[in-house]
Amino acid sequence: MPQVVLKLSKKQLTDIKKHYESSLKNPPAHALFAAKTQSCTITAYPSGKVLFQGKNPEAEAGKWGSLAEVKSKASTKPVHRYHPPNELFAQSHIGSDEAGTGDFFGPITVAAAYVKEHQIGQLKAIGVKDSKHLADRQITHLARQIIEMKIPYSLMRLNNAKYNEWQQRGWSQGKMKTILHDKALEALLAKIAPEKPAGILVDQFSQPDVYQKHLMSQGRKLQENIYFMTKAESYSIAVAVGSIIARSSFVKAMNQIEMDTGLPIPKGASAKVDQAAAKIIEVYGVEKLNEIAKVHFANKEKAKKLVKKQP
Repeated sequence: MPQVVLKLSKKQLTDIKKHYESSLKNPPAHALFAAKTQSCTITAYPSGKVLFQGKNPEAEAGKWGSLAEVKSKASTKPVHRYHPPNELFAQSHIGSDEAGTGDFFGPITVAAAYVKEHQIGQLKAIGVKDSKHLADRQITHLARQIIEMKIPYSLMRLNNAKYNEWQQRGWSQGKMKTILHDKALEALLAKIAPEKPAGILVDQFSQPDVYQKHLMSQGRKLQENIYFMTKAESYSIAVAVGSIIARSSFVKAMNQIEMDTGLPIPKGASAKVDQAAAKIIEVYGVEKLNEIAKVHFANKEKAKKLVKKQP
């Protein structure tokens, strides 16, 4: 279904509501108001975004803003045979993404989400985008809204003890992520069956042939209609939803580690993380890191040196 999303000012929101006063209808969850005309449905959100959706949304949207603002992103040239077709982004599809891979503390989380065509505009309007551009508070809020919209999703969390076990067995982080994505996709496809998505898009973290090789080593094969693309969350709302759900789960896990240890646990792998790890060693012993951190990261050895330097 054709759709246009405009970002309008508070005054424009007031004006647009007044203009469609005789056509107002019950708004969906989290919307300010909604109206229905012969050509489309108009839904306004607290973010200032207004979704025009229907047979001819451009006609109504053009009254309130420049359509140049909402043109879709430029087509990207395929870089491999698993590059998604541009029309996939506007179709009902599954997207998957992960969080926590570059953080010393906390698990790796992977989430796959199924977004239907008619939900794309609403998700954009409530502010769904790549979680890397959102604060933790925003991520938590959006994840709650996504769940309330009943978007089907599947979440996989790799705890640190299992991560360290796999790493010691010679598994690369790429192989771990491949298996987590595959399991999340398998669970989600089972959840939405017999419905089938137009395609599956994985935020690319390795070449598709390498991804396939990791699957084959575990006796598994690629899902049907699967595609890979770097920075996919900037093009696919489904991947952006997966990104938010995965990040929300990671943030919850980090908060739980802080509660369990009674110590501040920073994200990332910076010098602050070294200092936090040193404190963990002082209070709980170096063995504790195996439960809450990726112990092959250089932060562990740096933290041990910091402990030794202290009087």
